[in-house]
Amino acid sequence: MNNTLYDIKQEYLELINQVEEMDGEITPEIEEQLTINQNELQNKAIAYHSVILSKDAFNMQIDSEIKRLQALKKRNNSLIDNLKDRLVGAIQMFGEFTVGTNTFGLRKSEKVEVDDVNQLPKEYKTIKVTEQADKIAIKKALKEGKQIENAYIVEQYNLKIK
Repeated sequence: MNNTLYDIKQEYLELINQVEEMDGEITPEIEEQLTINQNELQNKAIAYHSVILSKDAFNMQIDSEIKRLQALKKRNNSLIDNLKDRLVGAIQMFGEFTVGTNTFGLRKSEKVEVDDVNQLPKEYKTIKVTEQADKIAIKKALKEGKQIENAYIVEQYNLKIK
């Protein structure tokens, strides 16, 4: 039962080759080996399925923790902004001051704000264009038999567990 899926597959292919070499005749020994091989495959598949379910559940816990931490970070950033605003207000009212080795003061900076980019003259705008493939339209055209250079359909196999 220590066989990997690869090992099980290789054993199965060897058994099938033996059957083909004997013109399709299945001996009782080969039939027993095929049964053992099938049981190993089923046991291995159940073990893999268990690991998949466990890791999916763990990923959901991680996602939940990420959301919790993002909310905590948002609260902390709001508190930081609030405290900074209060310090700025105090410095504006009382002026620069020093406490211990810390000096609290203000420095002047400028920032441009734009209400509506669409209302700006063209010389004050940059336009960013991104191109993406319309994969739905390409797939439809390819399935209809049209040839599209640099585009093709790749058949994939996705795991389905019921």
